[in-house]
Order: sequence, then C-alpha cells, then structure tokens
Amino acid sequence: MPTTSRTKRAAAVSALLALSAVVTACGSEDTDEASAKTSEKPAAATVRQPLVATHDGGIYVLDGKTLKIAGDVPLPGYNRVNPAGDDKHIMVSTSRGFRVLDASRQKMTATLFKGAEPGHVVLHAGHTVLFTDGTGKATVLDPADLGETKPETETHTSPHPHHGVAIKLKNGEFVSTLGTAKERKGIVVADKNGKEITRNEKCPEVHGEATAKDEAVVVGCEDGVLVYKDHEITKVDSPTEYGRIGNQKGHEDSAVVLGDYKQDPEAELERPEKVSLINTATGKMKLVDLGTSYTFKSLARGPQGEALVLGTDGKIHVIAPEAGKVTRSIPVLGKWSEPMDWQQARPEIFVRGGTAFVTDPENKKIHAVDLESGKKKATGTFPEKPNELAGVTATH
Repeated sequence: MPTTSRTKRAAAVSALLALSAVVTACGSEDTDEASAKTSEKPAAATVRQPLVATHDGGIYVLDGKTLKIAGDVPLPGYNRVNPAGDDKHIMVSTSRGFRVLDASRQKMTATLFKGAEPGHVVLHAGHTVLFTDGTGKATVLDPADLGETKPETETHTSPHPHHGVAIKLKNGEFVSTLGTAKERKGIVVADKNGKEITRNEKCPEVHGEATAKDEAVVVGCEDGVLVYKDHEITKVDSPTEYGRIGNQKGHEDSAVVLGDYKQDPEAELERPEKVSLINTATGKMKLVDLGTSYTFKSLARGPQGEALVLGTDGKIHVIAPEAGKVTRSIPVLGKWSEPMDWQQARPEIFVRGGTAFVTDPENKKIHAVDLESGKKKATGTFPEKPNELAGVTATH
C-alpha cells in the first residue's frame, strides 16, 4: 500500500532487532467462534482452481475456468486476500487477524491467526509467512497443513511493531524487516537457529519483498533496494535522488525483479509511469517508461518470467526483463483512473499459469486473458463491485 511523503514522516528512532523462534502447536485459543459456526454448514460443491474477489460485505468465490460465481462468503469490513500456498485456501486479512478461507468449498475455516493489522503474506520454498504489523510477529507455516484445524507454526518476533514483511529461505535462513511504528530502515537475516548473520539499516521506508533466481531476495527502499544473496546484503541505488520502490514481483527463473517506481516525495497521490527492473545478478537497476500510469495492484509476472504491468490505459504491457523493453501490449479494459483512497477498488491483475485474470470494478466484471495469444478466454460478472483479487496457486 502507499506510504506517506517524506515531509510527513516522524523523526528517526533507532532500534535493535532480536529474533526469537518458537514452535507452537494448534490450539483452541485461536479458534474464531463465527468461523467455527460457518464451518459447520453443509459442504458445498468443490470449486476447482478457485479465484476470490472481495466486495463490500463478503468474498465472491469463482470457478477458475468459467469465471462464474460459485459462492459468496459473508464477511463484513475491508478485507484483503492472498494465496495461502496450496490448491484450496486463501489467507484473508481481517480486523482480528489472518483468517483462512477454504475457497474450494466456499467457506471460512475455524482457523484464526490473531493479531492487529495483519499485513504481508509471503510464499516461498514451501513456506507461508504471515507478518502481523500490530505485533511485529511473523508466523511461518506449511500450507499443506491447512485444513479445519490450525497447523503447527513457527514464530519470529521483532521488538517493535511495524509495517513489515518476512521470508523463510530453503536453508532455513530468515529475512525480516527492521523498523518501528514511526520508522522503517532495513532488514536483518538470521540463520536457522535464530542467530543473526547480517543486517543493513540503510533502506529508508523499507517496504515489500520479492524473490528472484538463486533465491536472491529484494526489498524496496525510498532510494533503491536491498538485495540479499549468498549471505551478503547489497544496496542498489535508484537513479534519481528519491526513487521509491515499494511493490515488487519476482520469478524463480528470472534474475530480474519487477518493481514500481515513484519520484515525487511530496505528491499526495503520485501516478507513476515508470517501472523499475532490478537485476540481482549484476546489481543494476533499469527504468522503463510505459507511457501510462499504473497502481500497486498492477504488477505481475508471466509463466516465462516476463514482467507484466496493467496500465490505466486498459492494457497489459509485457516487458522483456533482461532487455528492459516493452515487447507488446494486450488490450483488456477501457481507460481508467486510480482513486485517491488506496482501499477503493481499482483494476487488479492476478496471474496463474499462462492466464492473466483482470478485474474491472466499474463495470463489475472480470476477464481471463491468455497471455500467449492475447485473447480473452472468459468473462465473468459480479452483482457488486469487486475489490481485492486472489486465487489458489496450484494449476491442476
């Protein structure tokens, strides 16, 4: 989500981070009563390759091929959705914490990971990591264990709550952001035993995460990015004095990470037209001018690692990441404009396999686009305006 401008930020407050790892088993204290009642309802027909779209009052569950609505799960308030890491479940960020939606059966499970301000959900190396901003706690779980009961979890806690993100690597190393409620400034890396390996605190307003080829981890700063690779953290500077990168998308077969790029620290709402490409192999950053603006919900990666950006011109712009060139543009929607409030609905792109799913909130529609041919495969219609979009990660 967007952050406030530099002039509105509070004075820096230095902080040290202490990571603690605790294994916790499933317990009844984290069972949400409303969810439990919902889970007692008769089982609905199973939806294959489900997609979900939030709306005011609930979450639509869609058939992933026909885009027809299979169910509507009631859930008040503004809720965010992310893939949970398997072929059934979606993580839902609610006012009480992370809840687990069984999208395949169109119902909420009884599982709740309590905590104020649930934020980023990161999938990597068979782990799902939930970061709770209000507590500074990162919860690690195996998505294969998700079901009606709460899975065993591993927790890593930073001393200060902050809007953060964390990731667990294949070798057990844990990368997490450093910060407080007033200042975010870098990352720290711990080994599988919780012992600190390295840190870097020269990343003002650290935000977002992506992983590239060879497990290179990229996190954004307001003046570039930090890259963690082979036990070392490297700073890649933005080509402009202020060049904020807060949202990134990676691909395991590409050394290049796609990021947004904002250059005006005083803007109430900057509508950027350039995106950043961070090459984790060379340590270089390249900017690409799209000629159209986009939002934080516009970034995605294709099946071959191509960088995808949904522009306000209604097109998916396909970028060759190594060359840094737009190779083609796929028309999907009409022209649209980003709303001032980041929680208000705007078109969003979600990619699974070779298909891009794009919402059209104003017209209450969703389109499935074949990325190879550029043709629409299906179109679905909603009773209410869709907002957040997600789907399960499995393609079978």
